[in-house]
Amino acid sequence: MAEQSSDYHHGEMDIHQQAATYELVMAITKWSSLYLIAGLLALTLWFCTDAGFMAGLISAIVVIVLGTLALRKRGGPGH
Repeated sequence: MAEQSSDYHHGEMDIHQQAATYELVMAITKWSSLYLIAGLLALTLWFCTDAGFMAGLISAIVVIVLGTLALRKRGGPGH
């Protein structure tokens, strides 16, 4: 059976745009998840417990700070 001719050659396509789009989607997902978790924590503590507004706000700030430290992009030779 004869092979069909094609302009596509496996492994020769430039994928920089696809890789950049993937990195952007992953970054948006990562950071929006962090802020969603912090917001849900603040609202839960504020409205569903006796802790109140300040406890919810402080805990949300702590989660954002710790999450930012954990999720930030690290550079280096292996990354």
